[in-house]
Amino acid sequence: MGMGATAGVAAVGGIALSAQASSDSSSSTDSDSLVFDPDGYTKLTTTVTDTDGDDHSVTYHFWKAITYVANPVDETYQSLIVSAPVEIDGETVDPTNAPILFANSVGGYMPSSVADATGVGAGGMSGGGAPGGAPTGSAAPSASASNANGNTNATGGATASNQLLALAAGYVVVEPGARGRTLKNSSGEYYGTAPAAIVDLKAAVRYVKANKGRIPGNVDRIVSAGTSAGGALSSLLGASGDSPIYDKYLKELGAAEASDAIFAVGAWCPITDLEHADGAYEWNWGSNVTQSTGKVVDQTVSKELQAQFAEYQASLKLRGLNRFGALTARNYDEYLVRQYLEPSATKYLTDLSDSERETYLAKNTFITWSAGKATFTWDDFLTHVGARKKTTPAFDAFDLSAGENNEFGAGTTANRHFTAYSAKNDTTGLSSKRVASDIPEKLHLMNPMFHLVDKVNGRRSKHWWIRLGTNDSDTSHVVSANLAAAASGLGDEVDHLYYWDQGHGANTDPGDFIKWIAKVTGHKAKK
Repeated sequence: MGMGATAGVAAVGGIALSAQASSDSSSSTDSDSLVFDPDGYTKLTTTVTDTDGDDHSVTYHFWKAITYVANPVDETYQSLIVSAPVEIDGETVDPTNAPILFANSVGGYMPSSVADATGVGAGGMSGGGAPGGAPTGSAAPSASASNANGNTNATGGATASNQLLALAAGYVVVEPGARGRTLKNSSGEYYGTAPAAIVDLKAAVRYVKANKGRIPGNVDRIVSAGTSAGGALSSLLGASGDSPIYDKYLKELGAAEASDAIFAVGAWCPITDLEHADGAYEWNWGSNVTQSTGKVVDQTVSKELQAQFAEYQASLKLRGLNRFGALTARNYDEYLVRQYLEPSATKYLTDLSDSERETYLAKNTFITWSAGKATFTWDDFLTHVGARKKTTPAFDAFDLSAGENNEFGAGTTANRHFTAYSAKNDTTGLSSKRVASDIPEKLHLMNPMFHLVDKVNGRRSKHWWIRLGTNDSDTSHVVSANLAAAASGLGDEVDHLYYWDQGHGANTDPGDFIKWIAKVTGHKAKK
């Protein structure tokens, strides 16, 4: 007897993107092995409303939570779900060779679980250890989810938007869970801190690839997607494919003997390059007042961090897109304005009606609108954005209060410093003013730039979709721009733009992302 259930609701670019599911049969089986059961699915029917407002009826096979490692630390998080369309708007589709959207729901480096998932888009999030179920795009932020807002799920990660649209386009959707920084065992030991999340995602990719021919979809056309910390992990997954530095961790988990390289990356507002993020943040937002205080941060600290960023940026030896030349702390403002911000404002204003544009320009006189193009200065842009979200240092807090301090916790120690500057200026009374000896290795394990600049990885993804809101002060604008410049400098295909007046977690062109997947993978989309 069929049962109706709401599978997900997410707001995308002003369009309600929804899915209602009903079950008509079940042949699900459980297995402790790493062999995918092609017959272990439930058949569901869902209605997906696309970004044009059109409804699509999608019938799909759904495989509930499958443990993807032989020696799991916690199956609640080390499991994945699979959704494969078999009929779209009454037309039979064959997902055998379709691209695979590998969509994580991680936010804030918190735990992500699909253990209770009952349908596509149900990659849940939690801060306290309990698995999540239905999509949480409209859920209120929890006390520990400082990055969460109306664009994200409850912990600041991605909503179900991409998954639903991908399914309606005929793609296979794999949603992996992963351990996160707040998890600890009965002895008080943290078991989800760095590098747990990326190791888990790699193990999930290996599971998918090891089951080529059994699992639906083209395992050589895996496209990852993630937002915020999930965007960082998506970027890292793409940059670090088959890197041997993860092998010992994967072996401990009993990961499948297969490749963990993926084909393409989708990353929204990736909070990454953490060891340099404090300096990048101060370079970007150092003169803006802070939301919580209404005052500027300690300018001595801010300027010291900005100096560190300038040194780091020079060491990267990156060149900007469109033949901009070398990217330095001195010219990065000009680069961001020319390459990203003015084009973003121009598109936004062009898409408005004449009266709407006139009203917007009257309220935002810092913009010069001439010959269909918006121009303005960096300083005026900063004034337009207004208060910054974070204090200083933004990521490695002197008092160890940042979520990223918890991400580098170890054993029974919840929070640790991961930069020499913050360790030296610690205010918690630590006896040592140095970072722990294991931190450098963990930073390499967690930073995509290590695989794009320091130790260039030939097995990396060659296709990159990167997005950021112009009003996003959860991170620095240079983080995603450096990621794009590094990948482009290696000859990779990069599609990177900023969403005008959008904040953290924005995804205003999900339909274009789905089309981009078809283009880069060579998939012939359903007409």
